[in-house]
Amino acid sequence: MSRIALVALVVDDYDEAIRFYTGALGFRLAEDTPRPDGSRWVVVEPDGPAPGAALLLARAKNETERSRIGDQTGGRVGFFLHTDDFARDHARMRAAGVRFLEEPRHEPYGSVAVFQDLYGNRWDLLQPAAG
Repeated sequence: MSRIALVALVVDDYDEAIRFYTGALGFRLAEDTPRPDGSRWVVVEPDGPAPGAALLLARAKNETERSRIGDQTGGRVGFFLHTDDFARDHARMRAAGVRFLEEPRHEPYGSVAVFQDLYGNRWDLLQPAAG
């Protein structure tokens, strides 16, 4: 069996990214290991029982990488955070200062609202429809 284990997310600063993903989004810090070159191997993942992809928070090393911070997908929603309780997580995230770009929508595929991470990358908070 194959699965996507990690997705690299280019960030400006490890510690501010860790604070956002663990605080505002409720992720778990899975690993934070210093590397010999002065970088760190930082992995965060949603806190829950279901296995899924985690984020490798990769600090930009040069101007080309810095230019991609916050716009890694050209302005499209590029990340999808599934929840089993949309109302709970939407309220918790708003209270934590997460910027939602729209009011919640109820679509045939589920309840959804687009939000931005601390750098401006667009995410869907999504509770898939039952069945």
